[in-house]
This record gives sequence, C-alpha cells and structure tokens, in this order.
Amino acid sequence: MRNFRILGLLLLAFSFVAFASDNKLGIHDVSRVTFNDPIRIGATLLPAGNYVVRHTMEGQDHIMAFERVNSKDVFKVKCTLVPLAQKAERNETVYEVSGNERVLHELVFRGDTAKHVF
Repeated sequence: MRNFRILGLLLLAFSFVAFASDNKLGIHDVSRVTFNDPIRIGATLLPAGNYVVRHTMEGQDHIMAFERVNSKDVFKVKCTLVPLAQKAERNETVYEVSGNERVLHELVFRGDTAKHVF
C-alpha cells in the first residue's frame, strides 16, 4: 500500500511538471486554423484549406508549422510571440489585402496569452 501511495505522488508530481512545461510560452503546442482563401505568410503562400498548426522552437526562433489537413503539405514560418494583456477569448486572424493576395500579419488562438506576429 505504501508503494502505491509513493507511486501516486510521483505520478502527480510528473503531471504538474508536464503541465507547467506544456504551455510555458503562453501558447498551445497544437492549434487549428482555416483559411478560406490562399494567404501569404512571410515568403510562403499557403493554399486555402484547414491546417493543424504546431508550435516549435528552433534555437531562439519560434516556428509555426502549418500542416494541411488530408495532405502531406507542411509550411514552416518564423514568427514573433507578443504577450497579450489577458487570455484570448477567441481566435483572430489579422491580414491585409495587397493586390490580389491576403498577407497574414497576426494570429491569435483562443486561450493563449500571446499572439503570433509575422
């Protein structure tokens, strides 16, 4: 019985450590976004569609990998994290129309405490 108690406490401690490191940047590791039209992010033009977005760090650079749903297409884009005053209440996509293209400037995901600026 004593061993089970110790094992339970260890599992609880590991859970807290995993949870704390899971969102230390103030963002979710994985999010979803839909672009109804093609959109340019930096030098990359993403086709319209549904994407799974994975957030990673490469050295000091924050990288967003946009993986198109039902496709093997993956587009990697560098961005800057900017802290928000409070948790985002909804998803937001901020872009401008330049010529015939939409150019993405910011992405905010509900529940995050930082936004992605391109």
